[in-house]
Amino acid sequence: MGFTIAFLTISALIMVYPLIWLFFASFKPNNEIFGSLQLLPKQFVWNSYTNGWKGSGQFTFGVFLLNTIKMVVPVVAFTVISSTIVAYGFARFQFALKNVFFAIMISTLMLPNAVIIIPRFILFKEFGWLNSYLPFTMPALFACYPFFIFMMVQFFRGLPRELDESATIDGCNSFGILTKILMPLCKPAIFSSAIFQFIWTWNDFFNSLIYINSVKKFTLALGLRMSLDVSSAAKWNEVMAMSMVAIIPCVIIFFFSQKYFVEGIATTGLKG
Repeated sequence: MGFTIAFLTISALIMVYPLIWLFFASFKPNNEIFGSLQLLPKQFVWNSYTNGWKGSGQFTFGVFLLNTIKMVVPVVAFTVISSTIVAYGFARFQFALKNVFFAIMISTLMLPNAVIIIPRFILFKEFGWLNSYLPFTMPALFACYPFFIFMMVQFFRGLPRELDESATIDGCNSFGILTKILMPLCKPAIFSSAIFQFIWTWNDFFNSLIYINSVKKFTLALGLRMSLDVSSAAKWNEVMAMSMVAIIPCVIIFFFSQKYFVEGIATTGLKG
């Protein structure tokens, strides 16, 4: 038992060390960041967070943070709602070509993003969605994330059908069964989907770079990259400071929801 605890403690320290290094690096001058392996700075730079927050142009990192929230919150909410409804249909209803549609949905998981990025860009351009957050929110609204659908389907299949039958006898319709009976039991899977989507969308750089071209709509990821382009000599302590600010929401969300997250990963796919 003692060996297990020691091993897990060491593994946890190894996993957390990059965050610890990032935090202390935000207080170091450039020459210490690249010229020393020492964790603690010899000379503390106390204004890296305030100067980094001001940004290098006409927009502060407060604008980028607000833009990121505007994009992430609807994407997470729409993903959870749409994936739950679609997964409920696959798990609980019988309809024509159900297995074919499910196979097609699962097959899209195997498509690399590089294959679909050009068709999606052309499609969103024709819709007039470029330089907005619609390329992120609309696919989430229409359940275009098969990973979350598959995870929810597996969880629904693990819930006894007798629950549906009992609710039907009590006068509940299909929507009532979903919202009043099944969704409260699916909290682990719902939280897992929300956490995954939150972290993926919050940290997304490539898709934001493709679809957003106006600086006033930049997310944190794009704002961090822009801070390296506007000056010839990057102030890395300010970049590290803003990177730390960008990471904090993801860490907070994970630690406050880790109970449901771990439970959802452990129980998804198990039969009830």
